[in-house]
Amino acid sequence: QVQLVESGGGLVQAGGSLRLSCVVSGIVFDLHVMAWYRQAPGKQRELVATITNGGVTNYMDSVKGRFTISRDNARKLVYLQMNSLKPEDTAAYYCNSLWNPMPWGQGTQVTVSS
Repeated sequence: QVQLVESGGGLVQAGGSLRLSCVVSGIVFDLHVMAWYRQAPGKQRELVATITNGGVTNYMDSVKGRFTISRDNARKLVYLQMNSLKPEDTAAYYCNSLWNPMPWGQGTQVTVSS
């Protein structure tokens, strides 16, 4: 069964850190470029970061230098380390395959207070 389960969100003050995790099941994980997305209330979902199976990463400009995406191919996990959080990072965060998207998980809510 194809499934994505995100966790690790929460309420944090500006400048704080959170580490998100995503457990992936039902796919050959090594074959997929994985991505983190986020969606703020009233806005479209946006691509935050991507990582290839070899560990090559890419980030949206507004999170460069603050967020780090990583993956554990053996455990089928994707992480997003978020540092120096800002109120504008407040959103629901989701993981998915970049080129072969699966049904979306429930996401994990990140709320950054000023």
